[in-house]
Amino acid sequence: MTFNTNPQAPFAITTPLYYVNDVPHIGSAYTTIAADVAVRFQRLLGKPVLLITGTDEHGQKIQRTAEAAGRSPQEHCDLIVESFLSLWERLNIQVDRFIRTTSSKHEAIVKEFFQRVWDQGDIYLGRQQGWYCVSCEEFKEERELLEGHRCAIHTNKEAEWRDEQNYFFRLSSYQGKLEQLYRDRPEFIQPESRRNEVFAFVERGLQDFSISRVNFDWGFPIPEDPSHVIYVWFDALLGYVTALLQPEDAPTLANALAKWWPINTHLIGKDILRFHAVYWPAMLMAAGLEVPHRVFGHGFLTKDGQKMGKSLGNTIDPVALTDRYGSDAVRYYFLKEIEFGRDGDFNETRFINILNADLANDLGNLLNRTLKMAPKYCHGQIPKLDPAAIPEDNLLRSKGEGLGQQVQEAFERLGFSQGCEAVLMLVRVSNKFIDEQAPWTLYKQGKQAEVEQVLYSVLETVRLSAYLLSPIIPGLSNAIYQQLGYQVDFNQKDTGTVVPFAVHSQWGILLPGQELGAAQPIFQRLELPENAV
Repeated sequence: MTFNTNPQAPFAITTPLYYVNDVPHIGSAYTTIAADVAVRFQRLLGKPVLLITGTDEHGQKIQRTAEAAGRSPQEHCDLIVESFLSLWERLNIQVDRFIRTTSSKHEAIVKEFFQRVWDQGDIYLGRQQGWYCVSCEEFKEERELLEGHRCAIHTNKEAEWRDEQNYFFRLSSYQGKLEQLYRDRPEFIQPESRRNEVFAFVERGLQDFSISRVNFDWGFPIPEDPSHVIYVWFDALLGYVTALLQPEDAPTLANALAKWWPINTHLIGKDILRFHAVYWPAMLMAAGLEVPHRVFGHGFLTKDGQKMGKSLGNTIDPVALTDRYGSDAVRYYFLKEIEFGRDGDFNETRFINILNADLANDLGNLLNRTLKMAPKYCHGQIPKLDPAAIPEDNLLRSKGEGLGQQVQEAFERLGFSQGCEAVLMLVRVSNKFIDEQAPWTLYKQGKQAEVEQVLYSVLETVRLSAYLLSPIIPGLSNAIYQQLGYQVDFNQKDTGTVVPFAVHSQWGILLPGQELGAAQPIFQRLELPENAV
């Protein structure tokens, strides 16, 4: 069945444009899964949505990496980009726009933006001396470096001393405006801990930052001085703008900003918070453009309680993990088990235990055992009763009626783990409910009406749970809906019309008399393999 929804404000979300020095890692997957879930949920609400991701392909690090591999920088970028696209497909991530910073349209946008800031008088030629981390593509202050001038993020890399002429952006001129932004819009930087971190950094005083580099050519040349290339961050951040162009559009700022700007949410790792919450809004102010609505910096991932790194040999291959356990399992663990915004840990034993407990035991068994009762107790159909006649103090009805609003509030603030836990709480209550109500006993006693109320209440709870979890586990939600007699595909981009949130987030919409499918496990129990990830 199809329902109409009112048009609502568009929702655009971005991941970082991932650096192509290497194939995607689990951190890249984590951010992009979260963005996909956020978009899927907004789509259920009936909003026009746009998920933007892509690759940051310029800079000295890329040039050196390509040379070391015996490839041209462009050949290297093309190769790595394919690995990102392949992983997003494996993880069932539905990308709307994939922007590459080496594209000709992006070059036109960068040069127009650069010219606008140049004309504003906010770019000047100066001298830069300091320690430069090639991996971060950033000059570091002494206080930010570890012993031996090693980068605090790339701890196995020593920063390089640089003394060169560069073009600078007058960041210091925007300190007051940035502080005003943070005061007027406390929601601009989230979570609160990240906002406090940025505010403290800005209060110490902002310094102008270099926006050009010399001594290599893998980047866009500055129009006024082609001996310099535009700094990778000044280039890459504008990818969020270029990605908004329609395929037929000429690459101008006016065309790019016409529909989707300002971006609703930039999702990033906390290590690049400063670029997005300080440099980026100042650049936009200099160009006379609106700043995004929200910058959300999530935490780092560890494995078995330890920081991950190639030198430690404890990285998580997202391809291997997804191929072994499936996309729904990976999506569910990282968004349910880790509070988005905080640091989180991956442990394969815990991963398996949580998935088995939540999806196989609690949710899967609840559906399976109820469907097995249906042929005997209600002719294999959803019980033929008026859902409104179920008493308001029915435990599952009373808890289910407010669940949609609770999950909506959690997901809109990117509180995915809280939303999942609220749903799983109802599922656990339902398992206890069916044991206590014992419909098999009621049936023997001839209490058919009570049997049907119990079965309807449980089946409706499973449906509601599957719907609210569908942005995270669309495959499992499809399987549940199909077993309940619905032909719905939560991977289709018209789900907000087919199964709108305003209707399907309510309790009591299962159609009485609808034929039920055969009981089948929706999630096979997992076992820890000998060669664990």
